[in-house]
Amino acid sequence: MLLFLLRACHLTILGQRTDSYICARKGGTCNLSPCPLYNRIEGTCYKGKAKCCIR
Repeated sequence: MLLFLLRACHLTILGQRTDSYICARKGGTCNLSPCPLYNRIEGTCYKGKAKCCIR
């Protein structure tokens, strides 16, 4: 039973992705400054400290 609980906990940790990873996966870039012209904000990066900019 203990082994099952450890495996379940380990799998949920592996399934979580950082916001920076999700941004890059969508094709965006993480910017601490405002997004470049003709880009839109599509979330955050670096635990909410930056913006995910997508063209």
